Amino acid sequence: MRQHSTKKTRSISSNTIMVAAGMLWICSMPASASAQQAFLDGAYGNKDGCAYAKTGEYTGSDDFFLLTDEGITTAASYCSFKGPATKNGKSFAATVSCSAEGETGEADDSVDILRTGKDYTIAFKDGTRWGPLKKCK
Repeated sequence: MRQHSTKKTRSISSNTIMVAAGMLWICSMPASASAQQAFLDGAYGNKDGCAYAKTGEYTGSDDFFLLTDEGITTAASYCSFKGPATKNGKSFAATVSCSAEGETGEADDSVDILRTGKDYTIAFKDGTRWGPLKKCK
């Protein structure tokens, strides 16, 4: 009888370890992905950006733009949203933290995510514009 009791204890311990491991995995997810609230109705991009959104495979194109609730991805840079995007009519304003290929570190910037008809255009404070980006299918 004692062996049967020991096996039950081991079974409960194994379940407890599996639950704890699952909780650690969830807690290790990037804060920006879990903290950012959805503000778009899907991914937006150009042809190559939308292909990446659909398949997860980079085409190798230098003409690559993708806008999601998590950030803005291009062929040479990635900007993650810092905090929630602020709605302004049909457009949004956001603070982003950007890193570029070949550079070390990140730089904070402000962007306007402008609704132009059914598309979005990303406008940086220095005048740089990316878009229009169409909704990915």
